[in-house]
Amino acid sequence: MTLLQGLLLGIVQGATEFLPISSSGHLVLVPWLLGWELEPQTAFLFDVLVQLGTLLAVLAYFRADLLAILDGLLRSLRPAGRNPSPEARLGWLLLLASLPGAAGGLLLKGAIAASFERPVSVSAFLLLTALLLFLAEGLGRRRRTLAQLTAQDALWVGLAQLLALFPGVSRSGATLAGGMLRQVKRAEAARFSFLMAVPIMLGAGAVAMVDLIQAEVARQALAPIAAGFLSSAVVGYAVVRWLMGYLKQRSLLPFALYCTVVGLAGLIAGGLGA
Repeated sequence: MTLLQGLLLGIVQGATEFLPISSSGHLVLVPWLLGWELEPQTAFLFDVLVQLGTLLAVLAYFRADLLAILDGLLRSLRPAGRNPSPEARLGWLLLLASLPGAAGGLLLKGAIAASFERPVSVSAFLLLTALLLFLAEGLGRRRRTLAQLTAQDALWVGLAQLLALFPGVSRSGATLAGGMLRQVKRAEAARFSFLMAVPIMLGAGAVAMVDLIQAEVARQALAPIAAGFLSSAVVGYAVVRWLMGYLKQRSLLPFALYCTVVGLAGLIAGGLGA
């Protein structure tokens, strides 16, 4: 992997992590379409570690929310904190929603890593993302707020995030759809989706760091990974800021159509190349 490749893939990661079009899918499809031959282990570690750049973007954008949630969680652990604040309640729901993805990431690690090597499978999963977005817009009534969220709602969104472990299923798209199918307002579902990215990204990043230490990755791959990290952080912050404003007034249908077109194109290209 070259420095330019790392920089470009970091921009792709930052632009697609929060848009409901699957960052992991694009990180597989872009090198495939450009004819890049990337070493599989290095590519997989890059894909996971570069997410820490977009994690930094989330931490920066939602820093006030996250500090309030952390403070509420700590206060709720005290003997006098039996009636948790709204921030503490939201924090516990976010942790609950993260459990399915964390468990699935550990149990399905091998299958997930292998799926990064199959662009045709990624294309098919993009069509699944499109279907989820169409269902969310068609069936979601969008009348509830995060204050009305229940543990059952959080687990439902967490199960939706479990699907996103496979490249091509958008994490933000799946969790947005999960929230909207529970009748949560679009922008509120987006806020919950982005906040719940924090624990899952931290966990995935920690596992990848262990893998990076244990793996015999060439020293020259570290510079592209660093370039990808920085570019994904900058672009990711700009995208999440734009998207939060967009979702207050507009639908997910353009993203559903995009996933449909790219997914079908990938299947056709894969079939022609077979």
